[in-house]
Amino acid sequence: MKRGIGFLLIGILFGIVLFKSEAASWFRIYEMFNFKSFHMYGIIGTAVTLGVIIIQLIKRFKVKSFYGAEISIQPKEKSIVRYLIGGTLFGLGWALAGACPGPMFALTGAGFYPILIVILSATLGTFLYGFLRDKLPH
Repeated sequence: MKRGIGFLLIGILFGIVLFKSEAASWFRIYEMFNFKSFHMYGIIGTAVTLGVIIIQLIKRFKVKSFYGAEISIQPKEKSIVRYLIGGTLFGLGWALAGACPGPMFALTGAGFYPILIVILSATLGTFLYGFLRDKLPH
């Protein structure tokens, strides 16, 4: 139970940071897709850089999970087509909705309730992918 409360508090803090940094702002996302502002590219670039550094540290120091199990990161199959199609679909959804998955929940917490339609659609799309996954080319 304590761990669940910790995760909830971290999620709330993450949502506040997303909202205050304007990463959940439709206007900032619009500026990004029109190449008018560096703001979102800076946030995304920082996240990618930190992710690469943290993954390398996990691999190098053989970091264990909270449960004591060694964290193992399996290499992904390299395929240009899957990343082009997946990235295009993700980008189109992001541009149409005005938010990627993380900020969608932050926007709900900030009182922008029409985003619930987007969350419902994303959830249904995830279930649809899970249902069709074995039939799709990977």
